[in-house]
Amino acid sequence: MPTRTLHDDLDRAVALPAEATRVVSLVPSLTEALASVRRGALVGATDWCTHPGDLDVTRVRGTKNPDLRAITALAPDVVVANKEENRELDVRRLTEAGVTVWVTDIVDVPGAVAAMERMFTALAWPAPEWLAEARDEWCGPLPAARGRVAVPIWRDPWMVVGPQTFTTDLLRRCGWENVYDAGTGAGPGAGPDRYPHVELDDLDAAGADVVLLPDEPYVFTADDGPEAFRRTPTRLVSGRLLTWYGPSLGDARTHLDLTV
Repeated sequence: MPTRTLHDDLDRAVALPAEATRVVSLVPSLTEALASVRRGALVGATDWCTHPGDLDVTRVRGTKNPDLRAITALAPDVVVANKEENRELDVRRLTEAGVTVWVTDIVDVPGAVAAMERMFTALAWPAPEWLAEARDEWCGPLPAARGRVAVPIWRDPWMVVGPQTFTTDLLRRCGWENVYDAGTGAGPGAGPDRYPHVELDDLDAAGADVVLLPDEPYVFTADDGPEAFRRTPTRLVSGRLLTWYGPSLGDARTHLDLTV
C-alpha cells in the first residue's frame, strides 16, 4: 500500500511504498545503478541491460518495446524509466494498469547525479558511495577545452550526438568540445537536434580533432567505421563509458583522457 507521494523528474505525483522491494528497470544505466545497491530487489530488466553481466532477472524485451504484460505479471513495487530511453505511451499504459512508474529525465552529468539521488530516495534505498564520488568528480567547474570531437551513433544514415545530451556534457567535463553541440559548435549540420543526421563528407570535414566511434548503439569496430574517414583520425571507445550514467562514471574520465 502506498505510503508516500513524491514527484518524479517530470513532476508527476507518484504514490510510493515505504520501501521498494520489487523493482523493474527499463534503462540499462539505471539497472546497473540499482544492482549496485540492492541486486536482489531487481526482478526485471530489458534485454539491453548488460551490466552487471551476471544479473539474473526476468527480461522484458527492449527499452522501446517493453513487454507490458510481463512487467505487470512481475508485480513490481516500482518500474524505473527514463524520458529519452522509454516511450511515454508505455509509461502511460503501465500507469493505467495500476503499475507505479518513476520517470527520470537526464540531459547532463549533474542532472544524472541528481536524478539518481532522487530515484534512490523514491525507492527508500541508501545512496551508494560511488554516487557521492561522482558528484565530487563530475559536478564542479568545467575544465578548459583541449580539443574538439564528433561522436557518431549510427551509420548509413550517419547520426551524431548533438546538443543537450548527457554525452556532450560528459565530454565537455573531460575538456572535449563536441563540434555538433549547437551551443558551441559550428560543424556542418550543427543545430537544435539532439541526435542530428549528417552527411559523411560533412562529418569528416566538421573540424573535429578526433571522431569517437562507440560500440553502441551502433557497434563500430576496427573494420566497420574508421575506414569511412579520410581526413579525421578516429578512436574506438566504450559506448557504456561514453553514454551511460551510473557506476560507469567512475571509469569514464580516464577512458576519455585521449591524446590527439
